[in-house]
Amino acid sequence: MTLRAVVLGCSLRSSAGESGQSSSELLGREVLAALADHDVEGVVIRVADHDVKFGVSTDEGDGDEWPAIRAAILDAQILVIATPIWMGQPSSVCKVVLERLDAELSETDDQGRMLTFGKVAAVAVVGNEDGAHHVVAEVLQALNDVGFTAAAAGSTYWVGEAMGKLDYKDAGPRPDTTGSATKTLAANTAHLAHLLAANPYPPVG
Repeated sequence: MTLRAVVLGCSLRSSAGESGQSSSELLGREVLAALADHDVEGVVIRVADHDVKFGVSTDEGDGDEWPAIRAAILDAQILVIATPIWMGQPSSVCKVVLERLDAELSETDDQGRMLTFGKVAAVAVVGNEDGAHHVVAEVLQALNDVGFTAAAAGSTYWVGEAMGKLDYKDAGPRPDTTGSATKTLAANTAHLAHLLAANPYPPVG
């Protein structure tokens, strides 16, 4: 069975901005490539390329492009959040995504389960400062709150030298540590997603 993944790139810059390159999106694409080894296909969506409104509903109206992104998430079995670190925190774009996903708390199927039940979440983080574990903890906890499941070792990250200016996209050969973490994330996330696709969570209540 081929599963589907959506990678949300949470760079602050759109594809049209400056060079259009994004270290967090690059790591997200590497996760997607690793998932392909486990019968998972998918797409990368850079959130800053879309007019995603602030809010906590499924549709904020007035040209809000979140509903299309949400539809892609609901059509997939795996969600990967790829975010940079800013001031020790997930990016503001990442936080907007999490706030919009808050709406899933009230969206349920006919058995009382959130529509996100059975979907597996993973996180990819890049930054030039410490804080990767903190960002992973914040994002995975938020995603679990709104119905997603996380696999063992469901994160990968790269953090440059403290006070440095080197980006992941400019770091040259990919570090073995990050590459190994990415492969483990992909293997475990795909494994869990296949299991949940075949054996859904029980009805609520």
